[in-house]
Amino acid sequence: MLLAGDIGGTKTNLAIFSIKDELRTPLKEGTFPSAHYASLAELIRAFLADSTFSIERACFGVPGPVMDGKAKITNLPWVLEEQQLQDELGIPSVCLLNDLMAMAHAVPLLEAADLATLNVGEPDPHDTMAVIAPGTGLGEAFLTWGVNHYYAHPSEGGHTDFAPTNQLELGLLRYLLDRFEHVSYEQVCSGIGLPHLYAYLKETQPLTELTWVTEKLATVVDGNPVIFQAAMAEVDPSPLCIATLKTFSTILGAEAGNLALKVLATGGIYLGGGIPPRILSFLQAGEFMQAFVNKGRFSTLLSRIPVHVILNPKVALLGAAYHGFEI
Repeated sequence: MLLAGDIGGTKTNLAIFSIKDELRTPLKEGTFPSAHYASLAELIRAFLADSTFSIERACFGVPGPVMDGKAKITNLPWVLEEQQLQDELGIPSVCLLNDLMAMAHAVPLLEAADLATLNVGEPDPHDTMAVIAPGTGLGEAFLTWGVNHYYAHPSEGGHTDFAPTNQLELGLLRYLLDRFEHVSYEQVCSGIGLPHLYAYLKETQPLTELTWVTEKLATVVDGNPVIFQAAMAEVDPSPLCIATLKTFSTILGAEAGNLALKVLATGGIYLGGGIPPRILSFLQAGEFMQAFVNKGRFSTLLSRIPVHVILNPKVALLGAAYHGFEI
């Protein structure tokens, strides 16, 4: 029996599997608010409280780097150690891996229903693939072909320097350099970064905000859902929120293209994380792919690379389970 988990700062998905060939049909699964528990072990005990399964191994995808079997969870006061979890839970084998690594492990398992295609491209069998995932932060990973299957590799590419590609983005960089010591892609292209885009455009562009949007943003801690809602409203959408998501899509497209060039991901680019499915109509509108292929003499190469949005919200859980059966 394998216990797999996708550990997040907001929620944690857990599932129990019996055989590798049935990853789409777990024996038991559940979702828990992470912050309601003092530790991952406490959360897992709550999940297993009413079950009689004897867990032989566990594999958890976690936000942040995993070093020597240890990880400090982003946006949670949890420090995880494989050996400690083995001892506390009585599970003989526990594996921690970066959540983008978990997501990457699942990419070869994805089916047509799991994806929305932005560019069909001309995929080359067994060529390198890459994942870029704007959620709370911005994660990146890639996969290379081995003897008979793909191997996933971690990356912290979301923390590389933000590189503007037009005058508007140059102004954004100057705006953020006045406020932060280092401006990374995560600072402009993630759940963390979206409020920075909105604030910059509100301050510098001749766009007035709708009254209800201003009032709603003043009453919430996380304004991103309000921005999404206002930008995609069928009646009287917010021009400022629309501009925010268009700018976001352009920057994401540029960085996805950068990632494709860095690892030569001619097998495909996959957009993961919670944001791309929510702004799918903006990603399909054209700005994303225009920025993706805008790489000078390599534009033709980029135009041949398949680009997909991952729609399956359990992709990291699926990847953690796959990796758990492999190790």
